[in-house]
Amino acid sequence: MTTHTVAIVVGSLRKDSLNRKLANALIKMAPPSLSMSIVEIADLPHFNQDWEENPPQNVLDFRQKIKAANAVLLLTPEYNRSVPGVLKNAVDVASRPYGQGAWIGKPGAVVSVSPGPLAGFGANHHLRQVMTAVGIKTMSQPEAYVGNAAAQFDADGTLIDASTIKFMDKFLNAFANWIERNKEA
Repeated sequence: MTTHTVAIVVGSLRKDSLNRKLANALIKMAPPSLSMSIVEIADLPHFNQDWEENPPQNVLDFRQKIKAANAVLLLTPEYNRSVPGVLKNAVDVASRPYGQGAWIGKPGAVVSVSPGPLAGFGANHHLRQVMTAVGIKTMSQPEAYVGNAAAQFDADGTLIDASTIKFMDKFLNAFANWIERNKEA
């Protein structure tokens, strides 16, 4: 069995982020065919075309981590019916140089996580649109929206909601199949 590396990009910088809690839960429950790890975005500078000929080292490092992965999983909260600026910035930073972006051709998926009942629906769909634009082969089904997320973790950050655990297991297996079917040759 082939093991695929998955770069997880968490779109929330908050210390007690529900998205990071879910990312950590997904890492633990991933099927053996997926080796998942979080690629940090907090220290990326705002994208600026002026430094593109000589990007900062942290930009080069981030791009390389995305390029080295077989697939990408983006987790996003919803801010004002869209994705957080820090996540959009990370997508932009790794989309350059034009035509050679780190995302191009990678199988990917998105999960939105929210303390509210709408589960980040708006952010999820905005992010899917952006993922298509940068060349990610985005898994369409199953869609993953985790609402009322604050109640789904215990005090230690462990995912405890049985129905969410069951769904995320199904999601991860579907994602593993998606990666296998869409991996780069």
